[in-house]
Amino acid sequence: MLQRTKGRLLITLLVVTGLAGTLNDSSVSREERKVAVTLLKEGRDELLERVKDLSEEQLNFIQPGTNSSIKNCLMQINWSEDRLWDNITTIMQQTSNPEKRLAIQYTDEQIVKMTEQGAISPSGSNTFKLANAPWKATQTTISSFKNRRNEHIKYMKSSTEDLRNHVALTPVGWIDCYQYILIMGAETNCYVQQIDNILNHKKFPKK
Repeated sequence: MLQRTKGRLLITLLVVTGLAGTLNDSSVSREERKVAVTLLKEGRDELLERVKDLSEEQLNFIQPGTNSSIKNCLMQINWSEDRLWDNITTIMQQTSNPEKRLAIQYTDEQIVKMTEQGAISPSGSNTFKLANAPWKATQTTISSFKNRRNEHIKYMKSSTEDLRNHVALTPVGWIDCYQYILIMGAETNCYVQQIDNILNHKKFPKK
């Protein structure tokens, strides 16, 4: 419930501050930076709080009817974080293309909401294969995510790169790199909701 409330507050902030990704946006403002950093931080903190002190039995519990476990979610989150950041890095290395902003279909608010609802997944997380995961131990997976997310928060706090004018065609249409970063934070929230469903299942192992 706390996570969903925070999500609603973030979307409200996007609307109230006018950060709905209008076609005239070109650079990242102080307010936009704050929204992105908040989204990235809250997703990190919510996730780490959920998985703190869980046993191996709890981490490996597969929710009936879903084939989903917390361990699997953690690996998917980590894989998604790396995949999305690789995409952002590649796009930012290319020449800016502000003329493509006219092709952007979704506002920032819509991007966050759809990602948290699982309606879009530009990271291609549905193609993730557990057997191919490079992280074998759960704590290694958690540490890797935490370190990577902290790097991305640091980048978002200080970067002067023109995220708005680097636009790319994705499976959900044209988006700019600022929206890509919003997706990275919102996708974590989507997985946190999946983890909550597992934690609240009546057959979830007790400590």
